[in-house]
Amino acid sequence: MPNADANLAVTMRADPAGPCLITVSGELDYHTGPQLRTYLDDAPCESGAGLVLDLSGITYCDSTGVSVLVHAYRRTEATGTMLALAGAAPEVFRLLSLTGLDRFFRSYDSVDTAIHALSA
Repeated sequence: MPNADANLAVTMRADPAGPCLITVSGELDYHTGPQLRTYLDDAPCESGAGLVLDLSGITYCDSTGVSVLVHAYRRTEATGTMLALAGAAPEVFRLLSLTGLDRFFRSYDSVDTAIHALSA
């Protein structure tokens, strides 16, 4: 289900044997945040296998983007599923750190590391 918006590209790969992977690239802001939220709402979090958000392609993130990440956290917590952020740029982690939200997210340098951590 690729996204056609020029400012944000989102893909989702649900693997029955492991965590669901949502890859995001581009600008995560007021205009594109709702699109990612739709993908998060459609992600099969109920499986309990985990959800990995690959943020390595994010070039910009504002407060709306952060609120979408919080939505992902709340949704996975409500379903008893683990959430991992992978490959996010230092600017994204800085936003999370400034708001104190960094302590709620499991963050990994790469998708492979995140998938391995959630699969263990």
